[in-house]
Amino acid sequence: MSDFEAVVGLEIHLHLKTRTKMFSPAPADYFGAEPNTHVHPVDLGLPGVLPVTNAKAVEYGIIFGLALNCKIASWTQFHRKSYFYPDMPKNYQISQYDLPIAEHGWLEVEGERIGIKRVHLEEDAGKSLHPDFGDYSLIDLNRAGSPLIEMVTEPDIRTPEQARVFLSHVRSIAQTLGISDANPEEGKMRADVNVSVRRRGEPLGTKVEIKNLNSFKSVQRALEYEIKRQTELLRLGRRVEQATLGWDEGGGKTYVMRLKEGESDYRYFPEPDLPPIVVSEEWLQRLRAAMPELPAQKFARYVASGVRPYDAEILAYNASLARFFDEALRAYGGEPQKLADWLNADVAGYLNERGLEIQDTRLTPEHLGRLVGLFVKGEITSRVAKNLLPEVMEGADPEQLVRERGLKVVVDAGAIRALVEKVVTANPAVVQQIKDGKLQAINALLGQVMKESKGTAKPEVVRQLLAEVIGVQLA
Repeated sequence: MSDFEAVVGLEIHLHLKTRTKMFSPAPADYFGAEPNTHVHPVDLGLPGVLPVTNAKAVEYGIIFGLALNCKIASWTQFHRKSYFYPDMPKNYQISQYDLPIAEHGWLEVEGERIGIKRVHLEEDAGKSLHPDFGDYSLIDLNRAGSPLIEMVTEPDIRTPEQARVFLSHVRSIAQTLGISDANPEEGKMRADVNVSVRRRGEPLGTKVEIKNLNSFKSVQRALEYEIKRQTELLRLGRRVEQATLGWDEGGGKTYVMRLKEGESDYRYFPEPDLPPIVVSEEWLQRLRAAMPELPAQKFARYVASGVRPYDAEILAYNASLARFFDEALRAYGGEPQKLADWLNADVAGYLNERGLEIQDTRLTPEHLGRLVGLFVKGEITSRVAKNLLPEVMEGADPEQLVRERGLKVVVDAGAIRALVEKVVTANPAVVQQIKDGKLQAINALLGQVMKESKGTAKPEVVRQLLAEVIGVQLA
């Protein structure tokens, strides 16, 4: 074990799935839109305009806090956070400071509790674009004013892998609640990382913040690099300088962007154009009662039904996969682990080969449930089920395919014996190997019989008949 350990905290931004922006009626879904087409005078900070708080965004902040086991504020307000960048026309951001919507929560990841310091609401900035050739920049304000949740963890994370898993759990919660697409590729879930290294048992070391992390994999790689860099500095007796770092994805290393700002640099003060928000007990209870089953609860339910913990975690912490599994289970009606095996292995393999998500295919939960049901009930063989899967993924009805092609399992020994005798006659060399004691060679003949039967012969019956026809005793 190393003498040094990392101390990691995350700042996560989620773009909320509301119809309009945080404080203006402009459309909130800017992804793919022409630059500067989703803007409003409020977003531009024009004189005389007044912001209005998006009530749906506030509700999303509350239910997200509840899902993270947070204490929900009964009284909260917005503040102005002053900073001067071209992509923030007002020269300040409306955010929350000392009175966030939720705080003091936790999320369990792989048996460890990660503390949640705060969850607060704010508006996003616009986007600066820097052409490769030219001495100018472009500003797209479609994103300016978009509703965000920022959540800040306690410095409880210790490894890059744990940080990646934590992020995947947060994404799953947001998607399950329906408050955010939480898609890093579209900028709808972003993470900044605070990391320091210390000798075990000593006080916290000097913290740096890493920005420009556009995927969970980037977070893990950046942490691995930065932990190694800081550890080497400390081993040499040198000092780690507090700073804001960027992440060079191509180069695989961090770089200094600027010295770290202090809280006083932002000059927070209460937003004069917005009233405080009072969260009544009645409002809170109504939102709590409408909460869906969360990933941790799904995980517990799957395990209790007989699904292995490894498979249960894959399913429970992928919102679209969990919904698919639950619907398929109703059509299947059998042992849940069998269905989980197909979803996490065969279906996942098909998707990975093609770079697809399950929602990108025409596969329906009912069709997958019925396909697996046909196999589990012994009506079709494993080979037939696997051969049919690509067509079922494209929307075909498995029962119709089996019926039209005559693919039901053949258990009639008389019908199968003719195929067995044909294969045995055609392969005298293999038959002799089996008679000489190389019993495993019977699998070659078994495969040929299965091929002749188009996968419909029951393998156990084929194996037994092969032994009878060849005249050997199988163990």
